[in-house]
Amino acid sequence: MSGTGVGIGQRPETRKQMMVKLLWTGIWLVYLSAPVSDLVHGGHGVVAAVLGWLGLAIFVAWYLALLFRTGRRNAVEFVLVSLAVLSAESTLLVLTLGREWLVLFVYVSIASGAALPLRLARWTIPVASALMAGLALLVADGTEYIGALLIPALLGGFAMTGVRELVRTTIELREARARVAQLAANEERLRLARDLHDLLGHSLSLITLKSELAGRMLPAHPDKAAQQVADIEQVSRQALVDVREAVTGYRRARLAAELAGAQVALTAAGVSAALPADPDLTGVAEESESALAWALREAVTNVVRHSGARGCTVELLHRQTLDGPRLELTVEDDGSGGAGNGPGNGPGNGLAGLTERLEKAGGTLEATGSRHGFRLVARVPAGSGPHVGSAS
Repeated sequence: MSGTGVGIGQRPETRKQMMVKLLWTGIWLVYLSAPVSDLVHGGHGVVAAVLGWLGLAIFVAWYLALLFRTGRRNAVEFVLVSLAVLSAESTLLVLTLGREWLVLFVYVSIASGAALPLRLARWTIPVASALMAGLALLVADGTEYIGALLIPALLGGFAMTGVRELVRTTIELREARARVAQLAANEERLRLARDLHDLLGHSLSLITLKSELAGRMLPAHPDKAAQQVADIEQVSRQALVDVREAVTGYRRARLAAELAGAQVALTAAGVSAALPADPDLTGVAEESESALAWALREAVTNVVRHSGARGCTVELLHRQTLDGPRLELTVEDDGSGGAGNGPGNGPGNGLAGLTERLEKAGGTLEATGSRHGFRLVARVPAGSGPHVGSAS
C-alpha cells in the first residue's frame, strides 16, 4: 500500500506508516484517563506518584509491543510471560493505588486476544477478567467498577481474537498470492521455452536443409537454387511471425498446417513421406489439436535432423478406448537415429517439453525405437467422430 495507509496484517514500512498505526492503536488508550486522573488528583505521595507514572509507562509500552506483534508467528511462551508480567503489574498497581487502576485488566484481556491463538486466548481472557473482578472485591469501592469493566474486558478480548485471525488470514492470503504469481511466471517461462524450442528447431532445420540444397544447385541449376533461396526467405519470415506469436502467448499450432509443413520438410531432406490427407477434426478440442500439431512438428524435426531415414510414415486415427475417444498420431521412420540430440541419445528437451504439452491436454506420449527405426505415438482426448485417415 502506498502513502501512509497500512493494510490489515501489513507491517509498517515507513516512519509515517508507523505513526499512523501507533495513532490508531493509541486512540484506545484514552480509557486510561482514570488512572492518569488518579495520579494527578488522587492525593498520592511523591514516591507513590512517581512509581505510578513509571508503572503506567511500562504497562503501556509492553501492551503496545504485544499489539504490534499481532499476526506474527510469536513464541507463545514469550506472550504468556508478557501477559503474566502485565497482570502482576496491574494487580500491584490496583492494590497500592486503588480502584481506578482496574481498567488495566481490560488492556490485558485485549492483549491476550490480540497476541495469543484462540485455543489459549479463550482461557486467558476469562482469567484476566476474573482476576479483575476478584480485585474489585478487595479494594475500596471496587464493586462499582465491575459492571463497567467486566463486559468490555470479555467482549474486547474475544473481539481481538477475531481481528488476530483476520490479520493472520490476510498475511497468508498475501503470501499465497505471491506464490501463485511466482508459479505463473515460472509456467510462462516454461511455455515460452517450449514454444521457442519447437518453433526454431523445426524452422532452422528446414532453413539448413534448403541452404544446403541451394548450395549444391547453384553451379548447375541457378534457377532452382533461386527457388530454394526464396523458400528460405519464406520460412524465415514465418518463423519470425511464429516467434512473435509465441512471445505474446497467441501461438496455437494447427494440425493441417503442420502436415503441410511436414511434407515440405521431409521432401527437402530427401525423405520419402507418407502422410494422411486433410484430417476431419470435427468435435476435437483446440487444445488437443494443438498438442498433436506440436507432436508432429517435433517428430518430423527429429526425423530430419537425427534419424538419417529414407522414409517416414504418419498416421492419424480416431480410436475408442476405455477412457473415451482418443485421437492418435503415429510417426514412424526407418532411420537409425532417435529422439535425442543425436543418434543413440536419450530423450532430449524437445520430447520432454512435448510430454508436458500432451499431459496438459490430457494426453500421453510414447517414443520408442523399433527394429526398423523410431516410432512416436501421441494420444489426446477427442470427441466421437469418424475415422480420420491413415497413411496414403
